[in-house]
Amino acid sequence: MASDIDTERARTAHNQPSSWKARLAALRPRLAGSRLGGLILALNLLSLLILFVGALALNEWRRNLIDARLDSLTSQAELLANVLGELGITQGEPTPYLDALAASQWLRDNFIPRGQRVRLYDQSGLLIIDSYMVTEQIPGEVLDPALPADVAPPAPADPEREGARIEQARQALSEEVDRALAGDPQTSIRRAETGERVVSVSLPVRHVRDVLGVLTLEAGDVDETLAAQRRALMPFAFVALAVSLLTALLIHMFVARPILRLSAAADQVRLQRARAISLPDLEGRKDEIGDLARSLETMTATLSDRMDAIERFAADVSHEIKNPLTSIRSALETLELVKAPQDKARLTALLQQDVSRLDRLITDISNASRLDAELSRDRPRPVDLSRLLGDIVTVYETTARPGDVAVRYEIGPGEPGLVLGREGPLGQVFRNLIDNARSFSPAGGGVRVSLTGGDRVRVMVDDDGPGIPPDNLETVFQRFYTSRPKGAAFGGNSGLGLSIARQIIEAHGGAIYAENRTDSDGRVAGARFVVSLPRARAGALARAAKPARPKGDDADG
Repeated sequence: MASDIDTERARTAHNQPSSWKARLAALRPRLAGSRLGGLILALNLLSLLILFVGALALNEWRRNLIDARLDSLTSQAELLANVLGELGITQGEPTPYLDALAASQWLRDNFIPRGQRVRLYDQSGLLIIDSYMVTEQIPGEVLDPALPADVAPPAPADPEREGARIEQARQALSEEVDRALAGDPQTSIRRAETGERVVSVSLPVRHVRDVLGVLTLEAGDVDETLAAQRRALMPFAFVALAVSLLTALLIHMFVARPILRLSAAADQVRLQRARAISLPDLEGRKDEIGDLARSLETMTATLSDRMDAIERFAADVSHEIKNPLTSIRSALETLELVKAPQDKARLTALLQQDVSRLDRLITDISNASRLDAELSRDRPRPVDLSRLLGDIVTVYETTARPGDVAVRYEIGPGEPGLVLGREGPLGQVFRNLIDNARSFSPAGGGVRVSLTGGDRVRVMVDDDGPGIPPDNLETVFQRFYTSRPKGAAFGGNSGLGLSIARQIIEAHGGAIYAENRTDSDGRVAGARFVVSLPRARAGALARAAKPARPKGDDADG
């Protein structure tokens, strides 16, 4: 069991770095293209850099101060050791020895222990002289002012902790003296019995080569040096703090406040007090806030246009439905007054025609209203237009009746290739175009469907009808537009087929337009509808072939 747990931990630890590397790799392009993200990151790094540079500089300064202090104490200790030999305090006749009494008197009269302390140890490591003991000066500090009567005095220090601290300081000094008695000069920074840091130098006192004792010289101004270092670090800390505060202020001014303004503008749209968001000062920005403002303005403007289109569509639908309903109501009112059987039959046929027209109109309106949802729901896939057009034309050929307008399919030069789209809606477009061409072609005429390839795939539907008036080449794509040739049955078209076709083609990134065909004499020979769609590239086909990721799936785990 323990082995399994260790194995699992090792596997997790092995996979952890790769996961973080993947996250960092995914984050790099986002930061690379983010102006606000780069600014925030740069300002935060600047404050950290200021502290880092200040710490490095002060650390180097502190090291230089400590080294200079150690060198100074070493020079003083060497001078004192040499003076002891010059004054005869260390002698070698008849045997080497150290005159402790003479050393004590000389240190009392000549050594000034201001901020420093000297100790002299014999060959056994026993303390024989301490400048704090032989000098007439008594070290001390100014006491804190007396506390008021109603203020309780601070709790006394724990005797056990104080004793342990003193013992630890003495032990460190004893080890330093022992190493110096071995003949090696010692320099160190340690804690004194009072708890303060001291710079200490211990030199062996020699007569020729014999070690007669150890001279220890220490200075207790290390804490002052460290305090000065902390004071020197404060400007860097204040500058870093100022940079951090400036960063927070800039984020508030350039990020938080604009987002609050965008939120308030969105609330205005939600509460129907405005139809669109318009914040020109934010839209002119060249960062993410500007992108967001422009996107929101475009989105709300599109929604407003869509609402206007829905209102116009509802008004058009109401108008178009009223026409057959008015005709039906008139026929029903007249039917009760008509006595002749042939007149009743004519009115009944008119009623059936209006009902069929109304049914066709409602069906086309329903298809048009569901078109946006169907286009957004279906995922684009590779569509072979050659096969699709062939299947559609085959259906017309197999279901044709005597006297119907013939439909033929022709493949032009060039490789048609594939398009990326939705086969159902595209098939609806070509059926609408073919039905429209058949309805305008005379008896005995034909409809020709051709396909040509290239960078853009083009589908052309030609008829032998009377053509389209030049002023109506664009208006034929408007909703409920109908223009019937002479002899055509009234109500045979709802006027939505070409509008639906253009909506579907534009949703696929294509274009559709109408033009007139002419013969060799320049006369109009019929109408032509041209559909142009972008040819699918290899990369788009590869992405379309991948299965869609289910909702809720998080690639980041």
